[in-house]
Amino acid sequence: MNSGSKADIRNIAHAVEASAVMKLFPRRPRLLALGEPAHGEDSLLGLRNVLFRQLVEREGYRTIAIESDCMRGLVVDDYVASGTGTLDDVMEHGFSHEWFNKSVANRELVYWMRAFNENRPAPDRVRFAGFDGPLEMTGAASPRQALTALHNYLAAEVEADLLPCTADTLDRLLGADDRWTHPAAMMEPAESVGQSREAGQLRLYADDLVALLDARAPHLVAATSPGDLDRARLYGRTALGLLRYHHWMADSSPARMTWLVALRDRIMADNLLALAERGPTLVHAHNAHLQRNKSTMRMWQGPVEWWSAGALASTRLGGEYAFLAMALGTIRYQGVDTPPPDTVEGLLYALQRDHCLIESSQLAAALSCPGPAPRVSPWFGYSPLDPAHLADSDAIVFIKDVP
Repeated sequence: MNSGSKADIRNIAHAVEASAVMKLFPRRPRLLALGEPAHGEDSLLGLRNVLFRQLVEREGYRTIAIESDCMRGLVVDDYVASGTGTLDDVMEHGFSHEWFNKSVANRELVYWMRAFNENRPAPDRVRFAGFDGPLEMTGAASPRQALTALHNYLAAEVEADLLPCTADTLDRLLGADDRWTHPAAMMEPAESVGQSREAGQLRLYADDLVALLDARAPHLVAATSPGDLDRARLYGRTALGLLRYHHWMADSSPARMTWLVALRDRIMADNLLALAERGPTLVHAHNAHLQRNKSTMRMWQGPVEWWSAGALASTRLGGEYAFLAMALGTIRYQGVDTPPPDTVEGLLYALQRDHCLIESSQLAAALSCPGPAPRVSPWFGYSPLDPAHLADSDAIVFIKDVP
């Protein structure tokens, strides 16, 4: 049986706490990415919440970014930063996936962030961000919201003759939003409007609007608030990202799905890099979006491979990007039972700790050759660790049992 010494592994296992995480790095990472191997498990989000509070209170982190729609995330950020809206409305409209807006742990996170910010000066407030695009596996949003918001921002601040088009022109080219969100388009490229003449013209206008935003940056910095300019840049990234995504939804070549999954993570990476400029940020998403090695997925037409948002951000930030991969012992109600003892999860399960943090390089050194076997999950919703890529993470966060 491939295994390491349980005593050796126990000696390098620590509590999942901010102080233990920070000791892993020579300096505080600008992006500290905490992965999860399964969506929709509130116990995992509860651990994330505790870690974020500690990072805020002890380590100076001020932003959390999660795998949710970046445009909807503005609703949550407005609430936690200034109390705009109600908690119920924010939970209904501020998250893009069903398991997010119905999550008790996410509700507790938003509630805590709002309470933390009460009577606190603006520079010291905690902030919320979604860093995913307005995308689902079944389709993509209309670019209307992002594109018109960018146009409105620029129209209020620059000379009218510099704008590449009018708001009426954008509205005419966009047409009805259900043209963009047609559910059949994910499976049938011919049902997508992404390569229509109107979509091509919108992509040119979006590119010109983003170029104008950059060209007028000195004036815009002086004339508007940093927050308004940050949002305008988000609108520009989102509009262009959606128009690229719709373009490839209309493509019928074998590269179509590879382009789509890669573009989604490109949107994520661009948003993360923008957040890194704001200050230290805790990032939470599926391991597949945060890992440094190539991500893979089996789709209806076969397997696809792409570089994740984490891989792209790590390439840009180097040591200022950190990745904590999460692994689980059991999710018994989904048929994920006690892991085999010759897997990484099995070795960590044998420690009998509810959760622990282990530096990846130390864990790899403690494992005997030829190394642990890969774990196979009977449930598609859980992605086990790949022991061949232990070194691509900075540490492993292990959760023994999911209730």
